[in-house]
Amino acid sequence: MQALNDYMLPCLNKKLFGIECMGCGLQRSLALIFKGQFVDAFYMYPAIYSLIILFLSIGINIFFKFKHSNKIIGSLAIITVTIIIISYIMKIIN
Repeated sequence: MQALNDYMLPCLNKKLFGIECMGCGLQRSLALIFKGQFVDAFYMYPAIYSLIILFLSIGINIFFKFKHSNKIIGSLAIITVTIIIISYIMKIIN
């Protein structure tokens, strides 16, 4: 899995301004999921699981239309964005 870490993109925001962006930790969190470290992945990027569910719902909806898909996907998007913003604010405060 070390090879996977060699191909991760650096955060341009962190390099230029010295502060992390709202997406910092997403790649490392996915790498932790592939390693089976699910709790560590959540601590690295708290929105990882809601983001995965959101993208799975969108992907499934492309091929199989399901009832109330717009409401479900919209709600998942709002939940995911809320988690991202709250975790970012908490990261800045600490």
